[in-house]
Amino acid sequence: MGSAERIRAAATILTGEISKQPVVAVVSAMAKVTDLLLDTLRRAEAGDQAGLQSNVQRLEDRHIETCRELLPIESQPAVTAAIHSLIADFERIAHGIFMLGERPPRSVDEAVSVGERLSALLMASYLESTGIKAIAVNAGEIIVTDAVFGNATPLMEPTREKTRRLLLPLIEEGVLPVVTGFNGATADGRPTTLGRGGSDFSASILAAVLDASELWIWTDVDGILTADPRLVPDAAVLDEVTYNEAAELAYNGAKVLHPRTLAPLIEKQIPVWSKNSFAPEKPGTKIVPKISRPESNPGPRAVTSTADVTLISLEPASPALPATLLMARAMDALARTNAEVLALSSSSYRQSFCFLLRKAEAPQALAALEAGLSIELAHGYVRPIEVDENVGLLAVVGEGMRGTPGLAGRIFTAISRELVNIIAIAQGSSELTIAIVVHRDGLEKAVKAVHAECCMGEAARTRSHPAPNR
Repeated sequence: MGSAERIRAAATILTGEISKQPVVAVVSAMAKVTDLLLDTLRRAEAGDQAGLQSNVQRLEDRHIETCRELLPIESQPAVTAAIHSLIADFERIAHGIFMLGERPPRSVDEAVSVGERLSALLMASYLESTGIKAIAVNAGEIIVTDAVFGNATPLMEPTREKTRRLLLPLIEEGVLPVVTGFNGATADGRPTTLGRGGSDFSASILAAVLDASELWIWTDVDGILTADPRLVPDAAVLDEVTYNEAAELAYNGAKVLHPRTLAPLIEKQIPVWSKNSFAPEKPGTKIVPKISRPESNPGPRAVTSTADVTLISLEPASPALPATLLMARAMDALARTNAEVLALSSSSYRQSFCFLLRKAEAPQALAALEAGLSIELAHGYVRPIEVDENVGLLAVVGEGMRGTPGLAGRIFTAISRELVNIIAIAQGSSELTIAIVVHRDGLEKAVKAVHAECCMGEAARTRSHPAPNR
């Protein structure tokens, strides 16, 4: 949805599919629009009226220009008026924040959903102009969530009731609903959002409540790869991955899916395709409950990484505070800030432990830890909290790693050969993921080393699965 050209490409995909089967489309905002909306709200909070107005004008100019590129002249006045109306709603909220001098989370959620509402309007209008019956649908009218603004969780039963009541009649009439991604609303109608990158999460929610046969997620890459191709040029596209593998990859930094995307689909085992809208002819990756063709060489399927993390370390200074109690208090503080723990590692002798958080969540989490442990810190029962931002997370993922002897040793040896120091290690009991924390300046070398050691690259896969003779 980055431009008029990409909207046309997406519409071509939809047109091809709706001729075969009923379709519901879920769209994100145009590229960089959510960032622009958030920047506008920050400027409003800071009292920067000139910056606020400049951003609003940029927002309006971009969508009006896209409207003119997409639509025939006779269709433009009505759509232009609708664009002005949506942007006026956003501007009203931004000016309220300007007057207030702060950004209430509820207001932010209402404001930033305008990006998806604008793109749904443009997509539906373009489809209509090509002869496809389509209508823009605000997901706030069908996806019911809790009241955790900025990172809401869907309430599936009321969502199912609303979605089927509103969308099924449209589908039966041959209308293609174009639904906004990323947003929803509480049961009493307060707008919420599902977290950044949440449009694919929105799609999975709708797929689950509509009992869809498949969910297709269109991105700008060929599917789920064995590594980030910007770091590993030899990265290969995986034909199939399991729900568990895809979820772990997303959780640990892979950008193909929103980390929560697969949760609504697991019970009904709805398969997911990850495909490239720039190359729709390529097969992509299918995400399934269980691999239909087990690999001949079980082991890791992919390695992912992220540098946007912070490592926080805690250590009791007195036996008066048992490590288990300290850990419980720390986890309780993190839970109150809704922070996700990416990895946790502990020492049995010194009773110290460390955990890895996303960098954006670290300041709030650290404040909660300091508040929750203020007495212990003040009296020296807990050593000063250590914070290290110069780290990166590498995660090796694969269902086939379970019970594979010597695998961890090979991975650690490969990293050590590159003279990269391992700071912390975590592995769950399922043996699905090995999480490794290293210094940030060694992260890229570590990823390349593990990818090569585990023979994940295109050349290695070709040798393992040669093309059939013709």
